[in-house]
Amino acid sequence: MIAPRTHRAALPAIGVLVVLALAGCDPDDLAAEGGATSGGTKDGAQSAEGFGASPLDNPDGTKPGLAPLTGDADRAAARKIIEKVATKGRGPRTGYERKKFGYAWKDGIDGIPLARNGCDTRNDLLARDGKDVEHKAGSDCIVMAMTLQDPYTGETIDWRKQQATEVQIDHVMPLSYDWQMGAARWNESKREQIANDPLNLLPVDGPANNAKRDSGPASWLPPYKPIRCSYAVRFAQVSLKYGLPVTTADKRAMLAQCGG
Repeated sequence: MIAPRTHRAALPAIGVLVVLALAGCDPDDLAAEGGATSGGTKDGAQSAEGFGASPLDNPDGTKPGLAPLTGDADRAAARKIIEKVATKGRGPRTGYERKKFGYAWKDGIDGIPLARNGCDTRNDLLARDGKDVEHKAGSDCIVMAMTLQDPYTGETIDWRKQQATEVQIDHVMPLSYDWQMGAARWNESKREQIANDPLNLLPVDGPANNAKRDSGPASWLPPYKPIRCSYAVRFAQVSLKYGLPVTTADKRAMLAQCGG
């Protein structure tokens, strides 16, 4: 297991909002995020154990984490999934607002796993992917602390709610990207589904998520190289479930991560 990261000083609340604004992140998405301790290494040779389920064995996103795909058979299966994804040019961002996908982490949404269980989406995902989860006294929902094996950096994060934004919930297929690829024409109900679907959501290292912004795989990939094929598969799974194409460059990059 990778050694946990050491503490990073938490930014003052105003400083956090400024940083997020400059990074292009939506404060509505991050206002409810908890914090984490930080530090450590991003060596690609680190152990691949402890990341959770393979995306090939987790088509609905209800199992924890995102494990690397390393075997030839798994990578071939990954390419078959990615090859099914349609392509088209990325449309304009005109009219996009986070609120058009519903308020952040709404529980009362039909048609997706983990919904309507009395716990908001964010806490569902922290509990899904975290180890040694500690809940708030008297609550079966609110996560106060956990350990996260972060798929994007390969680091182990000892998360505490008191430090804001160090662990963020990433939309694997970003909402702005969804909007540009066809979600602008959806009704609000369908947009709420993709915004809260566990298949499209991963708790990850905050700075890595800030660096991603609304990029597709041709422009951004997780720094931890062993996870990149799995990340491409998850991106494809969301694309296929919701009938959203990706750009030709993004599909080419996705296939390349799995040896295609």
